[in-house]
Amino acid sequence: MKLARRLRRLARRFGGARAFCVMLLLALAALRIADIPALEELRLRSFDTYQVIEPRTKTVKPVAIVDIDEKSIQKYGQFPWPRTLLADLVTRLRMAGAVVIAFDVVFPEPDRLNPDLAAGSFTGLDDDTRARLRALPSNDQVFADAIRRSRVVLGESGLPYVLRELDKKLPVTGLATLGGEPHPFMLNFPGLLRNIEAIEKAAAGRGIFSIRNERDGIVRRVPILMQTQGIVMPSLSFEMLRVASGSDTILVKSDRAGIKSIGVHGLEIPTDRNGQLWVHFAKHDPSIYVSAADILDGTASPQAIARKLVLVGTSAVGLLDVKTTPLDASMPGVEVHAQVLESALTKTILSQPNYAIGAELLTAIILGIVVIWLAPMFGPITLIIMGSIFAALLIGMSWYFYTTQRLLIDFTYPLLSTTLIYLTLIFSNFVREQAQRRRIRSAFSQYLSPALVAQLAQSPEKLKLGGEEREMTIMFSDVRGFTTIAESYKDDPHGLTTLMNRFLTPLTNAIIDRKGTIDKYMGDAIMAFWNAPLDDAEHQINACHAAVDMLEKIDALNKQREDEAAQGGPVYIPLNVGIGLNTGICVVGNMGSDLRFDYSVLGDSVNLASRLEGQSKEYGFSIIVGSNTALAAEDKLAILELDFIMVKGKTEPEVIYAVTGREEMAQTERFQQMRNLTVELLTCYRNRDWDGALSSIERGRNSDIGHQLDAFYALYEKRIRAYRENPPPKNWNGAFALLTK
Repeated sequence: MKLARRLRRLARRFGGARAFCVMLLLALAALRIADIPALEELRLRSFDTYQVIEPRTKTVKPVAIVDIDEKSIQKYGQFPWPRTLLADLVTRLRMAGAVVIAFDVVFPEPDRLNPDLAAGSFTGLDDDTRARLRALPSNDQVFADAIRRSRVVLGESGLPYVLRELDKKLPVTGLATLGGEPHPFMLNFPGLLRNIEAIEKAAAGRGIFSIRNERDGIVRRVPILMQTQGIVMPSLSFEMLRVASGSDTILVKSDRAGIKSIGVHGLEIPTDRNGQLWVHFAKHDPSIYVSAADILDGTASPQAIARKLVLVGTSAVGLLDVKTTPLDASMPGVEVHAQVLESALTKTILSQPNYAIGAELLTAIILGIVVIWLAPMFGPITLIIMGSIFAALLIGMSWYFYTTQRLLIDFTYPLLSTTLIYLTLIFSNFVREQAQRRRIRSAFSQYLSPALVAQLAQSPEKLKLGGEEREMTIMFSDVRGFTTIAESYKDDPHGLTTLMNRFLTPLTNAIIDRKGTIDKYMGDAIMAFWNAPLDDAEHQINACHAAVDMLEKIDALNKQREDEAAQGGPVYIPLNVGIGLNTGICVVGNMGSDLRFDYSVLGDSVNLASRLEGQSKEYGFSIIVGSNTALAAEDKLAILELDFIMVKGKTEPEVIYAVTGREEMAQTERFQQMRNLTVELLTCYRNRDWDGALSSIERGRNSDIGHQLDAFYALYEKRIRAYRENPPPKNWNGAFALLTK
């Protein structure tokens, strides 16, 4: 009994929150062992940040890139070039002193310009000419002879499918292993695209130039050894190192955790468990590029090639060999291979050792236990200071290993794990405080409004003047001709109040249902906004849909009132609403005086929304929107460009649009016809082609959409007549200055 009581007391002291956090810590450890994509993405992004802050610094430049660039293509024609030209390129590079030459391209088919093919395909040749052509050596053989006289590594491409069975007679690089069996850990390409046999046999080496991007499309690791169709192939860059070292065999060291390193004579490269090298990127270096055209015409400096490993590749835009790296969004793929070679030769390779996961787990568990034990015992300030110290230590140690040892040790997982445990403990405290706040609300609700009490209990700091700046969509709506409607109720003020409630209620619901916030009612007018106080990523689209909903609800209300009038009710005068929408940067927050303030919005974008609502009757459309709103919602609604206007009080003109319906309307032939006629009208109008504009108006009126655009056409006819009498100035850009607000 005493033991049971002691255990219960200990459990109460330990607390349910601490027990839950212990289980959370174990669950997080399991997630790290499984290495879920989210954790891997976070880890990789942190390593990218390190490289951005401190990229590899070049001290020597042992690699040159012979670039099949735009200049070369312009001079020698579109790639692929004749193999005889490539043979000349190889010969010139050998004579310039290149140590090893590698092609970041593959030659899987015979040269289409081989003499024997020309003899059979060209018409009009006599038999003697055909015989002499067939007697010439093939371009492929000329290329192979040039390769045989040089130290050339040919590129091959890994494929996601088997193209053809491999020729077992073609040479394969030797492989020696030390430790565990490495094959299960190697990346695998189901298929391999090789060069034609004549060229393949002549080369000193063969390597795969295919690079697998990470899930986010960024190149961070390059495989050194890969499996494909039952054989092990080195990468193009590593095969260059093997040929340069004179080694016949590649040595792979591995253990039960995976591959540890891959090496040749005099060089050992640490890899990840899958045999991939973490590339230590330097910034893009144009100085290592030499145009292939300059090599071929003999104008390149010999020092650019002598005693260097030479990669032949392309930066030409049309050949699409572009990679994204942590430092560059568009690095030519051939330069990635150059970066690998530079990192290996200067011994500045990054590595993430196999023991890293164990170190990360141990750190996370120790910090988690410390937080679970100490967090409930200290105040929030102390905990924030302690947390900041822990975070600084984790980041600092990780940075130290990167800069001094070139080791990639992840700090994000221990930091994330500790933070989640800390937040869980904070949340448990929050739940307890909420119970206390409910008791406070219960006591004070007798004296203050429940809404104000809730605001005081949750965030007292919000009850002050001031606001924040954010992008918002603003709406103004107003009933057209409301004065006439109000006069019909001059002897029935209660009936007018009822009518106002009948149309304001559905319009309000339409706004709120589309995530809008009602700012204020101004008689028959409504002001509303989107993207505050809650974030709304699609605030422009939601605002436009709300406007269309409002028109539909007004139509339904008008039908009801018309039926009521037919049965002896009040005189029916239809309600027509004009709506203006605009998107822009506004200031939103509590505004007013020290004694009274409201949550409202201010800004130039608000004023423009009000002006657009005022123009709805002028253009004959119920919903007028600014350009920012229209461009964001153009794929979701039927939107029509109306004008290019200069609003009174503003210095910059604004393109305005009408929303005529939802997406399904935009797909109709009727709307397409309306849009085409409007575009034609506006184009002629802005180019001062008054006759063309009037012709567009006439054809529009004669179509089945004519009545819908009557006001719009009348507006432009009036302007065109005025411009014919008083032409606009020469620098006129098509903008029309509104005379009223």
